[in-house]
Amino acid sequence: MRIHEYQAKQVLAGFGIPVPRGEVASSPVEARAIAEKLTGPVVLKAQIHAGGRRKAGGIIKASTPAEAASAATRLLGRPLVTAQTGPEGRVVRRILVEEVLDVARELYVGLTLSREAACIVLLVSPRGGVDIEALAVNEPDLVLREPISPTGGLLPAQAERAAAALGLVGDASAQAVKLFTSLVRAFETTDASLIEINPLVLTAGGTLVAADAKMDFDDNGLPRHPDIRDLFDPDEMLPEELEAARAGLSFIRLDGDVGCMVNGAGLAMATMDLIAIAGGRPANFLDVGGGVTEEAVSKAFTILTSDPGVRSALVNIFGGIVRCDLVAQGIVRAALDRGVHIPVVTRMEGTNVELGRKILADSGLLFTTAPDMEAAAREAVHLAREHGGGR
Repeated sequence: MRIHEYQAKQVLAGFGIPVPRGEVASSPVEARAIAEKLTGPVVLKAQIHAGGRRKAGGIIKASTPAEAASAATRLLGRPLVTAQTGPEGRVVRRILVEEVLDVARELYVGLTLSREAACIVLLVSPRGGVDIEALAVNEPDLVLREPISPTGGLLPAQAERAAAALGLVGDASAQAVKLFTSLVRAFETTDASLIEINPLVLTAGGTLVAADAKMDFDDNGLPRHPDIRDLFDPDEMLPEELEAARAGLSFIRLDGDVGCMVNGAGLAMATMDLIAIAGGRPANFLDVGGGVTEEAVSKAFTILTSDPGVRSALVNIFGGIVRCDLVAQGIVRAALDRGVHIPVVTRMEGTNVELGRKILADSGLLFTTAPDMEAAAREAVHLAREHGGGR
């Protein structure tokens, strides 16, 4: 689960991380009142779950309360299109109004989970305010990685080495060491999967401040953190993504035209790869999981086939825990209830596979059965093209 910048700063402030003075506004009147309270130049930051806001015009400086109100009017209630939102953008419903910092340097600090190292990794760079992924590829020497022991935690020598990598000395170095320690504590305590401060600002007065903040959390840990779970913003999800989440399904819309429904994340990734190899583009990631019900399968198939950009559908099921006949029943139920106007390719193997195939064959619906995954992907791509594919 991801939260907004202003929420992330509230969480981090609770762990002693310095953040700018500011408040969130949902109207121009509120933005003006906050600017008056801060008594100085302010910056207004659109609160959406996407990066690239500055380039998209979602971050605006204002010298006076009147300018703050005007900037809020331009931002609120309108979609902001960034490199991460897609062409439809995200509607801005809240704005963070903060004091303008006297910036001497912009740095980068992040914490993430490393599958390779099987631990939390601290990332720092003296080049803040830029795309850290591109920096890590183009100038890897500017990104220091410190793996954190699950038992020993962040060692003092590691924190000092990270501060040195940022070019900090004296009091600024001591602040950084304390900040790194607090960030690790926040990461572990909240079951976070990502904390990113970009930029971490060193002010002209020598103080380190988290000028921006991003936090993602492990969904599996949310039952332990009802306060964080309450920060979830359903407005930041596409309607079909929200509908899938409520049904216990994993769904992410992509920009292709071949819809995919599978059980298991690994099988989903392999299916998407095979579609790409066959010359097509997957329209989504949709994992119904292992303990799925007929109702959830029906919901998943309805979500999949309701997307106007989907020109064909590929159902790829390996029946281990989930039964193929249950999946077939869910698909047929959804198809009969809602109607299906696109070609559907099915590939099933595993528990009750013959019964599942029989249910599909006896339904009277025009499903194409494929013998294996590669054939299924090729046929789905072919049918998408025949059906007028392309978003």
